[in-house]
Amino acid sequence: MPWTPRSSVALCAAVLAFAAGAQAQSSPWPDKPLTMIVPFPPGGVADTVARPVAEALARELKQPVVVHNRAGAGGALGIGEAAKAAADGHTLLLSLSSISILPEADAVYGRKPVYTIEQFVPIARFTADPTVLVVRAEAPWKTLDEFLADMKNKPGAFNYGSSGNYGTMHVPMEMLKASAGFRMVHIPYTGAGPAVLALLGGQVDALASGPASIVSHIKSGKLRALAHWGDKPLASLPEVPSLKQSGHAVQFAQWSALFVPAGTPAPVVQRLRDAARKVAADPQVLGTIGRAGSPIEYLDAPDFAGYWAADAKVMVEAVRRIGKLD
Repeated sequence: MPWTPRSSVALCAAVLAFAAGAQAQSSPWPDKPLTMIVPFPPGGVADTVARPVAEALARELKQPVVVHNRAGAGGALGIGEAAKAAADGHTLLLSLSSISILPEADAVYGRKPVYTIEQFVPIARFTADPTVLVVRAEAPWKTLDEFLADMKNKPGAFNYGSSGNYGTMHVPMEMLKASAGFRMVHIPYTGAGPAVLALLGGQVDALASGPASIVSHIKSGKLRALAHWGDKPLASLPEVPSLKQSGHAVQFAQWSALFVPAGTPAPVVQRLRDAARKVAADPQVLGTIGRAGSPIEYLDAPDFAGYWAADAKVMVEAVRRIGKLD
């Protein structure tokens, strides 16, 4: 569904809708294990966040929370599966910001969207990491300026990997290409993990990734970071300059957040919000995700809903600029 002002209103209203006219649960919840759908394969940012969050949620809710990686179509398959799940609180979605992008990509092609954002109620945001431009350590580019100069001098001679068309590794690179005026070939993969492996293996020349997928490879000397899409220094990579510092006014955050299908009973939504608040402060979660390079940037549902609406508007405009892909 194309993004409109009505979409923003609907998105902000969705998180508050459960408060009006809520019916009490007829039976205790949760009364069986929960499934957390992650719409990407293991090894990426979403999976890195999901696993410690699922373990902590299980401790809070006294039921197992099973992570189910449902990769494909840049995240659309898993998100679509979550959208169709029973709204009983036993199916959760841990998604990245691509949840906002993919329906607009469908609109660009004039096809029915796999899902719409109105099919979800946000619970909480856990992380919000700027993507980082990385190349192999043996690559000739030591700085962003050297990289951009080569891209401009040899248009189309180099390629970059992503987690899928219109995903959170594709859109930021297209934003940079538009700002700096260069061409690269886009190679989509099924998730961040496979894309990072392709970079390490020499199948692609560069990529834009959330820190959690690449910090360990940077610290081990296998990859080199050239710049990031944030507006302040990264805690995990403080020496890496921002694109803004280099004169490119593009920003992108690859955030992760928890959702449930629309229609989930209000008491369940509230309990999940309460549990998510505790999870975001859990020392094990803070340590695990922090060591991966993604500090917790928690937002409760009402604040996150506003953030989501504003961020989605920017992302949708980026998708419209990209247009149809060959």
